[in-house]
Amino acid sequence: MRWGSVSALLALLVLDLAFPPPLPRARDTSTLVVARDGTPLRAFADAEGVWRHPADPDSVSPLYLEALLTYEDRWFRHHPGVNPLALLRAGLQWARGGRIVSGGSTLTMQVARILDPPADGRTRALGAKLRQMLRALQLEARLSKREILVLYLERAPFGGTIEGVETASWAYLGKPAARLSRAEAALLAVLPQAPSRLRPDRHPEAARAARDKLLARMAASGVWSRAAIADARIEPVVSRSLRQPLHAALLAQRLRDERPRSARIVTTIDAALQSALEERVAAYFAELPPRTSAALLVVDNASLEARAYVGSVAFGDRARLGHVDMVRALRSPGSTLKPFLYGMALDDGLIHSESLLVDAPQAFGDYRPGNFDAAFNGPVSAATALRLSLNVPAVDLLDRVGPARFAARLENAGIALRFPRGAVPNLSLILGGTGATLEDLAGAQAALQRGGIAGRVRYTGDTAPLERRLMSPGAAWIVTDILAANPRPGERRDTFDRGGRPRVAWKTGTSYGFRDAWALGATAKYTVAVWVGRPDGTPLPGQYGAITALPLLFEVFDTLPRGRAAPPPPPEVARRDVCWPLGTAADAQPAALCQRRLEAWVLGGAVPPTFAERDARLWSTGRQRFTVDAGTGQRLSASCAGPHDAREAEIARWPALLSPWLPAATRRASTLPALAPDCAPDGRDAVASLRIDGLDDGATLARAPGSAHGARLSLRALGAPGRVQWLLDGRWIGETRGTRPLLREFGEPGAHTLTALADSGAWTRVRFRVVR
Repeated sequence: MRWGSVSALLALLVLDLAFPPPLPRARDTSTLVVARDGTPLRAFADAEGVWRHPADPDSVSPLYLEALLTYEDRWFRHHPGVNPLALLRAGLQWARGGRIVSGGSTLTMQVARILDPPADGRTRALGAKLRQMLRALQLEARLSKREILVLYLERAPFGGTIEGVETASWAYLGKPAARLSRAEAALLAVLPQAPSRLRPDRHPEAARAARDKLLARMAASGVWSRAAIADARIEPVVSRSLRQPLHAALLAQRLRDERPRSARIVTTIDAALQSALEERVAAYFAELPPRTSAALLVVDNASLEARAYVGSVAFGDRARLGHVDMVRALRSPGSTLKPFLYGMALDDGLIHSESLLVDAPQAFGDYRPGNFDAAFNGPVSAATALRLSLNVPAVDLLDRVGPARFAARLENAGIALRFPRGAVPNLSLILGGTGATLEDLAGAQAALQRGGIAGRVRYTGDTAPLERRLMSPGAAWIVTDILAANPRPGERRDTFDRGGRPRVAWKTGTSYGFRDAWALGATAKYTVAVWVGRPDGTPLPGQYGAITALPLLFEVFDTLPRGRAAPPPPPEVARRDVCWPLGTAADAQPAALCQRRLEAWVLGGAVPPTFAERDARLWSTGRQRFTVDAGTGQRLSASCAGPHDAREAEIARWPALLSPWLPAATRRASTLPALAPDCAPDGRDAVASLRIDGLDDGATLARAPGSAHGARLSLRALGAPGRVQWLLDGRWIGETRGTRPLLREFGEPGAHTLTALADSGAWTRVRFRVVR
């Protein structure tokens, strides 16, 4: 007997080894990407097109487990895979009725049927039942009760390609299986018995009848109270149209590609915010020209975790190339790098917030930048230059910082700039002559609110933080204060009530040819980055950062929860009164030299002076000491013929290129007095005079009779052998060399001012009027 038992056990073991149950592979599920609270963002079917989300007894509602086990297998936790009493009951029913009334199947047998279905589809045939029983015994021998239950929770059929209770709960009810009501739990418990006949989206009445039958059993067994059952019966069977979630679709695709064997990927995305912003972006850009797309990123500054990720206006929209993820596409950053340059210049001790910068036509070797609107502002502070995104001052700063050094600092902080093959960092990079990604720019913009620490944006909680210093805390605070002081377009801080809206440190950018429009902004809690353009790189005329991307940026900030207040300045940041044109502290210079007094933020106590002139031919910026005749006020040189009552005098000189923008009184106050007639030249006279030939001051221009064109003139700048920049009403219109003419048509009616400005600092202007 003993040997017979041993032989039987050995035979069963051999059979089990020879015909093992077809257990699924460890990662044989579809991939589910979820928000930080578990809300599905996007689901990916498995290789066979089946939608199957991970589930386990801890992730589904206890109400569902109670309904499932009461309905399917009350003795699940006690039998070895086969319930003899249930089989005996099924056998008696078959003997009395001549047909199978109930199969006596256990939950384990149903899992066996799911894993190893009969080839002919006859699951209730006697042979099929015997096969299920043997497979059930194998499963119980190999797996724990929890593991068997997980297989059912993930693989029970719910209609079509929907498998598993979590998938069904989201697909039919739009909610996680953890939040099922009693009525919903009963509905999903009965649905696998006849998924095609009981689908609530197609057959709600049949589904309700089956649900109510289970509710009656729950009441009879005493698992749920009769009062609870009565409430559950009232609840209607309501099912939404069957669909899979599709939010943050491009981020989900990205993470799935990075983790192809993960069944469940938990992101840092806020589900409600993501859904709201996707709708807002789609509505906001609905009227943009064809093939236009957009990208949006919202980052929590404290953790650098993304809270919203919109990679395109409409995922799957072929006309807009909606499959292209513009959050990580390399694009020209326009002027968005300027805040980091000013922060670096502060750290280098080159500027303070009110340093005098020159916004006038300048040449940097062969590179001659202009402003976005072709106009120049003359003398500007560093803060104003940054707020207005002026190009010439930024190029001037980059030239002094060094483009290679600046690019290296950005790359160390996480902005991996891309240049054409064989190219090296040059001055054009500060105006967008390079490539960067939206997520890198967002990680750097966040540094302004993180004490100068930039970092890589994180999309999952298990991603290791990667943080690098971009600038000092003091420089970050000053740059933030400068940007945040810039009012929203159409708003003035002194006349408009902000209504509790957040104080945003914002910056826009537009790449060459209107190919990319940017808006980056940060508050103490969040950083938001917006890009608008065409993924194929074709121009989008008339669309630029301030008009296309910036309004959406502010809409997003007004949507976000209010964060903490802006922090006070760090200890190394202080207020100091400074003076123009010298740029130094007001208390460190005679009051007579302080022509304009400003209050500046200084870093580490450093108050750097105004930059010296680049061109050695120009007079020297700064304090100029000289000797004058006390009686006449004329300047004296080292060699004068007659006797003079000499005294010392000094002036503060402005950069020569700013002369056309200075008031006459200011120019006189910073000009050396004329040399006394009896004194030998000292080489300190101002630059040579310049004269415009071809147009007289005060002239009136009229269109020729019968002509559709304005007055056409040939203009020359006399007195300047080098380059001359021509400005019409402050806007650049052309460049000439020596006496070569500038050919120009003047047709805009009204009063105008034409200015010629030489590289030497010499300048002149004429005023004229154009009539129709």
